[in-house]
Amino acid sequence: MRFPGPTHLVVGFQNKADAERFLKEFGERLAKFGLEVHPEKTRLLEFGRFAAVDRRRRGEKKPETFTFLGFIHQCGTSPRGLFMVWRQTANKRMVAKLKQIKQTLRRRMHEPLGQIGTWLRSVSQGFYQYHAVPGNLRAMNTFRHRLRRLWRSTLRHRSQRPNVSWQRIGPLFDRWLPATRVLHPYPDARFDANHPR
Repeated sequence: MRFPGPTHLVVGFQNKADAERFLKEFGERLAKFGLEVHPEKTRLLEFGRFAAVDRRRRGEKKPETFTFLGFIHQCGTSPRGLFMVWRQTANKRMVAKLKQIKQTLRRRMHEPLGQIGTWLRSVSQGFYQYHAVPGNLRAMNTFRHRLRRLWRSTLRHRSQRPNVSWQRIGPLFDRWLPATRVLHPYPDARFDANHPR
């Protein structure tokens, strides 16, 4: 008999009592099918528009964060001072992607530079398309910087010259690795576009 793999779920509630009741009933429902929630990965946390204020009033630390779909989610405010959920690329996701790129770079080390550059541009653009959300530009810059270092290291091994200067290869990187920028609007802008008031 086949069982489904791990499933990740985030559910929001206005009242703590509703969240506690859902968690209890959800666990009971899963048990009927021989399944269970992961005890170490299942938690209730205070999150949302009033979380920071309420926790500060009680003398508690700022709201907890949670990781979901490759992003760390945290309570924050928009440039206009309105509540919004800030998302930052989870370090684990970025490290895994860079490790994969490193392995492929080593394998394709002796291919023409233009061919490698075209591939790296495609890879970086794909990563940006998913992760370039408002508030995540620092993580995007970190990804691009590490990608440049990986390619430089590969070029050094390829030419067997340990001192490949940044000035010499900087234009090569700028040609093939697109600059980082936010590609997605703020959530409220998307909502207005899809559901005009």
